[in-house]
Amino acid sequence: MKKLQEKESEVQRAILDYLELKGIFHYRNNSGAFKREDGHLYRFGALGSPDIVCVIKGQYVGIEVKGTDGKQSDHQKKFQRQLEAMGGKYILAYSINAVIDALALSHVVK
Repeated sequence: MKKLQEKESEVQRAILDYLELKGIFHYRNNSGAFKREDGHLYRFGALGSPDIVCVIKGQYVGIEVKGTDGKQSDHQKKFQRQLEAMGGKYILAYSINAVIDALALSHVVK
């Protein structure tokens, strides 16, 4: 049986829709870089920061969204370690169910 492939954009859309439905404060956290034709590089957002940021019951919750075969970068792993060390929550989400389960297990969303 062939494994179902999910695109990162589809997973992200489902997560954003879920958070909206639940009334959870959140925003899409754009980060990355681009290079101008003259070679100048512009970076925006915190290096390694998650795709979606939420605040639930006063707790920072970062959600890094990946497609079926996606992998965390070293910068994302470092961000996760630092966030969790300070009491924040970090969810690596390959599906909407990963987010629903993680939030239910941590008792931040019912």
